[in-house]
Amino acid sequence: MLKTFYTILILALWFIPSVSAQTEVDNIRTMLEARDQEIKELLGPSGTEYTQEQRNQLKDIINDVINYQAMAEYALGDTYNEINDEEREEFVSLFSTIIRDNSLNRLDIYRAEVAYNNIEVEDNSAFVETTATLEDVRTSVDYDLASFSENWMVTDIIIDQVSTADSYQRQFQSIIRQRGFDALMESLRRRAARSST
Repeated sequence: MLKTFYTILILALWFIPSVSAQTEVDNIRTMLEARDQEIKELLGPSGTEYTQEQRNQLKDIINDVINYQAMAEYALGDTYNEINDEEREEFVSLFSTIIRDNSLNRLDIYRAEVAYNNIEVEDNSAFVETTATLEDVRTSVDYDLASFSENWMVTDIIIDQVSTADSYQRQFQSIIRQRGFDALMESLRRRAARSST
């Protein structure tokens, strides 16, 4: 009897992590599929014109799923720890504006059919592999996610194996090395002003 009890206990403990991981995989898939469906319903059929109201609603959807703070910290690297709170706040705000508005430049891509190929969860981070197909063109679009207060949010988008966060980090570090942080901020202010018009 005691042996049976221990066997059941060991089996239960063995399956707890895998069941939990599977639950998180399901949660992430459900969240991403719901977001995808919400965007497609918002944009309507192909060929329709987009209103400013649609663009504003799309911004809200994107804001809810991307953690700009985490992506901005990674992109700025060690410099993030060297600047003051006011500079950090402005940097994250400018970075968010540029990332979000770049994603709104081609709204047709949000109509792509998305196949979720693989979702891996480890502790509080996850990696999602998808294939987006639009007009017979297949594009690999993968996501790094992290859990913030039990909410999964995107911290990097990798398109055709090119990391968005890595790309910005290379750009920013190059500017900082050559011209300094103030020059980077001035450049970001100009880019954010252009993208907001």
